[in-house]
Amino acid sequence: MFLQVPPDDPATAALYRCDLESDGYVMNLTRLWAWRPDVCDAFVGARQKLLASSSLSVRERAVIVCASVATLGDSYCSLAWGKRLADAADAETAAAVLRASGDGMLNAREKALAEWSRKVVRSPNATTPADVEGLRAAGLSEREIFEATALVAFRVAFSTVNDALGARPDRQLAEAAPAAVRAAVSFGRSVDEAQAA
Repeated sequence: MFLQVPPDDPATAALYRCDLESDGYVMNLTRLWAWRPDVCDAFVGARQKLLASSSLSVRERAVIVCASVATLGDSYCSLAWGKRLADAADAETAAAVLRASGDGMLNAREKALAEWSRKVVRSPNATTPADVEGLRAAGLSEREIFEATALVAFRVAFSTVNDALGARPDRQLAEAAPAAVRAAVSFGRSVDEAQAA
């Protein structure tokens, strides 16, 4: 990353410990967000609150995030969420969503969510009532449309901080992703550059 590693303190140590317990290593993005553990906790808390009572499925959430971060060009979150979508569906579906091609493997709701997510990332001011009507026609409720849009916005904010400040995907993260997902992520910061830095 472009910033120095933050000094050790109890809040930073707690963030690192969470990574070690869940993933077995401290992620590059965690070292970045460790500059403000309180903001990291608040951000994660807001996202969890958004999704805690949402009727969007795990697979739909993964479609939303994959479509969003790939459109943004974020390799880090594309690898992480591409694996999640591959786990919820399959590797080919995840790769297709990341490439914005072959959404035929998705159901009507998922296709509508992927398309909406890409539009919101590209130009939120260019969305129209017809776009929202397309979401309704695919079976999404008003609340689900709001939740999907907020999830896109949260992900764009998170990815922007990581990408702008040079957080590169962890080698462990890339190795855990299926080969089809790794091949689809041909954008953003590379894992190889992370090892050379």
